[in-house]
Amino acid sequence: MKILITGAAGFIGMHTVQKFAFLGYEIIALDNINSYYETDLKYARLAALGIERNAIVYNKLIKGHGDNISFIQLDIQDAGNLNVLFATQNFDIVIHLAAQAGVRYSITNPRDYIDSNIIGFYTILEACRNFEVQHLLFASSSSVYGDTETIPFSENQNTDSPVSFYAATKKSNEVMAHAYASLYELKITGLRFFTVYGPWGRPDMAPVLFAKAGVEQQPIKVFNNGEQSRDFTYIDDIVQGIVLVAENKSLLKNYQILNIGKGSPVSLMDFIRLLEKELNLQFDYDFMPPQKGDVITTYSNTSEIEKLGYKASTPLEIGIPKFVKWFKDYYNITQKF
Repeated sequence: MKILITGAAGFIGMHTVQKFAFLGYEIIALDNINSYYETDLKYARLAALGIERNAIVYNKLIKGHGDNISFIQLDIQDAGNLNVLFATQNFDIVIHLAAQAGVRYSITNPRDYIDSNIIGFYTILEACRNFEVQHLLFASSSSVYGDTETIPFSENQNTDSPVSFYAATKKSNEVMAHAYASLYELKITGLRFFTVYGPWGRPDMAPVLFAKAGVEQQPIKVFNNGEQSRDFTYIDDIVQGIVLVAENKSLLKNYQILNIGKGSPVSLMDFIRLLEKELNLQFDYDFMPPQKGDVITTYSNTSEIEKLGYKASTPLEIGIPKFVKWFKDYYNITQKF
């Protein structure tokens, strides 16, 4: 089977490409390599897939590791070239992970989210409809649940009150996808990811922000005075969930939303202390009030995806050391603390 994976230079995207390629699928990896955060990290992820930076040319397919990974730099809003790609490649499955990420950035730059998460997603939906893709999987987010006291979060509960514009665009994706699945009989599955962490993580997310600040002996910013909890989910568990959804299409409804999380929220301060221990550092804390768009707790009910055999098996005590090893290697942290 041939799979298109968008957002392939991103954190989840890179790991997803690696896993499906390892399983023997033919992969076309796509990314526009935008500058929302440091592009060097995106190019390094691509290099780990065998995609050399100096070989990348916009809208040109190039080969990566082995015979089953190819890469194309392409913007999902570029409908003309995207349609040509779909017409020539005959994708069986599309795993759509490309999006403008970041809750806080959406407060000051909402237009970027309209362009990528709404217009870009519409372009993907149209291509899947017109070129008869068998199954579309797309990244939603736990942020659609908003700041609710109804926990754990279940797929059937109301999500009409997002507290960030990022969450609003992800909720919009779910509604758009529902309409396309109904109107055009497309098989579509939305995946609500919960606080993903691990090697190759984004530099604007808490683990890298905290680790960098600690190494540089700067205070770490802890919002809501540390009174938050997150359903921290290791990247390998997230990818396991994506694989199970892709490989068990017949067990899914025509349109379905699934949580992918650990199912056991952890206090933010407990997460920070484990990170301190692994880095052998004592952080200085800058406790701050909550920021707009933040939620207090995320907590996934994963009973639906468990029907496919899913089990998040990576505890923080294993995941954080793996993250720290990558962090030290990538950022060349050699000093002893």
